[in-house]
Amino acid sequence: MKSFYEDGLHFECKRCSGCCGKTPGVVYLSKRDLLALCNFYRMTPQIFIEKYCKWEMYYGGKIVLALQSKKNNDCILWDEGCSAYEARPIQCSTYPFWDWIVKDKAMWDECSADCPGMNHGRLWSKKEIESCSTQYADNTPLDQEDFKTSE
Repeated sequence: MKSFYEDGLHFECKRCSGCCGKTPGVVYLSKRDLLALCNFYRMTPQIFIEKYCKWEMYYGGKIVLALQSKKNNDCILWDEGCSAYEARPIQCSTYPFWDWIVKDKAMWDECSADCPGMNHGRLWSKKEIESCSTQYADNTPLDQEDFKTSE
C-alpha cells in the first residue's frame, strides 16, 4: 500500500515553541537521550536527573525518566530555543515524523493545524520520514527499575 507521503512531506521548524511548551506535555528520555544530554552538559546521569528530570508514570504502570517542565509548561531546556539543541532527545529531533502522526493523512492534517512548520519548508523524503518514524518508535524511555540496577 502506498503511503500518503510517498513523494515526501514539507516541514521546517518555525521555532514557535508549540511542541516545546505552552501546553502540558512530556518528553520521555531513553538511555541514549540521557547519555547524550549528560555529555552535552558535562554532568553525571545522577546530577542531570536531579537537576532536569522527573520520574513519570508510563504505559503498563512503568515509571520512566522524563524532562521536567517549567510552571508555564515549557520544557526545562527551553529558553528562546532549545538550550541543548545538538543533543536534544530523539522524541524532539524526530518531530513531527512520529509513527502515529504519519500513520495516515488525516492524522497528519489534524496535527498540522497546531504546528506552523508542518506543510511548509524543506521537503523531507519518504526515506527520511520513515527513518525518523522508526527512531521515534524504537526509542524506549529509561525505566526507573533499569536505572536503579545500572547505578
